Amino acid sequence: MISKIQMAKELEGIIKNGIREDIGEGDHSSLACIPKDARGKAKLLVKEEGIIAGVEFAKMIFKEIDQDLEVETFLVDGDKVYVGDIVFFVTGSSQSILKAERLVLNAMQRMSAIATKTKKFVDILKGTKTKVLDTRKTTPGIRAIEKWAVKIGGGVNHRFALYDMIMLKDNHIDFAGGVDKAIKKTKDYLKENNLDLKIIVEARSLDEIKLILNHQGIHRILIDNFSYEETEQAVKLIAGQCETESSGSITLKTARIYAECGVDYISSGALTHSVSNMDLSLKAI
Repeated sequence: MISKIQMAKELEGIIKNGIREDIGEGDHSSLACIPKDARGKAKLLVKEEGIIAGVEFAKMIFKEIDQDLEVETFLVDGDKVYVGDIVFFVTGSSQSILKAERLVLNAMQRMSAIATKTKKFVDILKGTKTKVLDTRKTTPGIRAIEKWAVKIGGGVNHRFALYDMIMLKDNHIDFAGGVDKAIKKTKDYLKENNLDLKIIVEARSLDEIKLILNHQGIHRILIDNFSYEETEQAVKLIAGQCETESSGSITLKTARIYAECGVDYISSGALTHSVSNMDLSLKAI
């Protein structure tokens, strides 16, 4: 996983790019009709039930826009929210509040939707040892906040990007000439470059799992697109020699069944690529 310093840089980059994209040379709508010295107050209003996420990120946005904006919070990231709840008040320059409004809402609506969906998976998996993982199927440019939202919802972050973990999937294996060659080449590469990265290998059959288990030092086997019965067989075959992860079109309806097969993790790209933004609004008061 990436370090706290790297994460901070990612978040800073998202905010700066968001401001560049949305404000550019200036918020002419506000500049045209709001006096420079006008002060105001607004509330973040919840209009849909779910899990709130992005409160701390919103504070970062407000501070980047205007250090003098003050935020009074009533709810925190991860709280269950209902229609009519007020998450926070923001007070200060009216122009600054309006500059920050859309970036704050876009981020929080997206993050809250992801946290809400993640929490549904977490609740379904209660009573099992299985945890839900996100994937790299994220929105380009805002991966950091989407993965942050998964954690707020109770999920676990998979690798952040291509650089912080080795994951040998079907195409890697096929291009390399098979499972054995892919793993051997990977271990040689890590040794030659003095890299200490965990290795995950995707298996498409029980036979491939047997080949993977011939190699030491594999962190996790990705049991991809297996049936329930095949997943149970795979878990028995692996027998705790490494971690196990089920993936492949797993939904809220099927997650519990895969968990009961005994896998350590279930990964779902749908946590981040198939959500509808939660309805929130920032209203002047």
